[in-house]
Amino acid sequence: IFSRTKQGAKQIARDVRNMGHTSCELHSNRSQNQRQDALNGFSRGKYRIMVATDIAARGIDVKNIELVVNYDLPDQTEDYVHRIGRTGRAGSNGEAVSLVSVDEYAYLDDIQKLISFKIPSEIPDGFQLDPRITTAPSKKKNRSRSKNSKRSRKRSGKRR
Repeated sequence: IFSRTKQGAKQIARDVRNMGHTSCELHSNRSQNQRQDALNGFSRGKYRIMVATDIAARGIDVKNIELVVNYDLPDQTEDYVHRIGRTGRAGSNGEAVSLVSVDEYAYLDDIQKLISFKIPSEIPDGFQLDPRITTAPSKKKNRSRSKNSKRSRKRSGKRR
């Protein structure tokens, strides 16, 4: 399960454990030993579910992952590809499911443009949009900034 934030990953892992499943967390607030224990434990079956931020989306090779769940869509469009790339490796089958709230529709649009594919979607019973919502949320801006854009703001004297 991927979460956008460390706090979200911690809460989801706790909720999963409270449901009776074994789970581990993998995010930047964990020590290197804790990260290694989580990764090794998940790979060997000690933990059934790993909850992680995008720290686990790149460069980690765990075999036989059948399902990736995006609890939140990533801020960086390219991270979606890395997240779902955790499943279906080396010719095996896998599935990716993303939970998308109305304020993440812009992220979903960007992802679909990047992968040149319209991701099939469904709205489960009980999760229909409130008909009183009449405006679409504004598109979130990419949170990463280049060093140059940061410097130019400082020189111009503008503050956040």
